[in-house]
Amino acid sequence: MITILHNPRCTKSREGLSLLENSGKDFEVIKYLDEPISEDTLKNIISLLDIKPIELVRKNEAIWKSDFKGKTLSDNQIIKAMVMHPKLIERPIVINGKKAAIGRPSQNILDII
Repeated sequence: MITILHNPRCTKSREGLSLLENSGKDFEVIKYLDEPISEDTLKNIISLLDIKPIELVRKNEAIWKSDFKGKTLSDNQIIKAMVMHPKLIERPIVINGKKAAIGRPSQNILDII
């Protein structure tokens, strides 16, 4: 099953959702701001993306700038920050089995579905 971590207020996230809708494939939508994801789930997503946790952080978010920018944080601290403040998570993220992609650009989604 394909899953999209979606924020309806985000243009790129809406583009990703539209791609999935037009693909004709079954998928599940998780509005991660309303249904927070667990630390273990986030660690798994980061592993599937094959990136470092900091690469998933939206560094222009106000909460990042005010509370975390310029600090030396471990990977676990960064993950905990994203779990506590899900707005910090880059979006959209699409997961398809053992593959995942950040939909920036949206072509990344097509590569895994």
